[in-house]
Amino acid sequence: STAEHAMALLLAVTKGLRRVSRSADRGVTGVPAPSALELDGATLGLVGLGRIGVRVAVAARALGMTVIAADPAMADSPVEGVDMTSLEGIWAGSDVVSLHAPAVAETHHLVNADTIEAMKDGVFLVNCARGGLVDQEALVAALDSGKVAGAGLDVTEPEPLPVGHPLLGRDDVVVTPHIASSTRAGRLRLFAHAFDHALAALAGQPRHVVS
Repeated sequence: STAEHAMALLLAVTKGLRRVSRSADRGVTGVPAPSALELDGATLGLVGLGRIGVRVAVAARALGMTVIAADPAMADSPVEGVDMTSLEGIWAGSDVVSLHAPAVAETHHLVNADTIEAMKDGVFLVNCARGGLVDQEALVAALDSGKVAGAGLDVTEPEPLPVGHPLLGRDDVVVTPHIASSTRAGRLRLFAHAFDHALAALAGQPRHVVS
């Protein structure tokens, strides 16, 4: 469910759907989307290639995107046709950057003024991981300057954003309230996993133990 939501945000922001939808609401038709990105042949950079990142990679490949990924936990990609690279390679080579990393000290404000400066002009950003991965002040500045063409955010810092926050109400930003996993199937899967782990622990075979 989260991977699907990431792709939904990716499509929404790269096609400028918020802006053109608002224009249609006002009765304006035939509005061009000069910053819309054709995904076929564009490069998606994934920061993190775990379960969710893998599913996003597969979906993006199906759309004809070139996919590159950076993940310190793996040297080789589990997805055919996806090349592993460094974070520097992600920043320099991606038309769209999608974040799928955990919130740890090393990833706090991973996307900041310096890393944004290293990205392509007109890059798009998608974050369905954790709000703390992005320095939002730097993101707002980059959106205002055009360095970042658009952002799709399911997570923010804080959550929810206060009314009037500069990321809200923009044509180039889509914000959803941390609901990427909130499908019926996703919720049932979450509950089933919780029960499975509880039963495994009671049987003396706990999984994914954190020491």
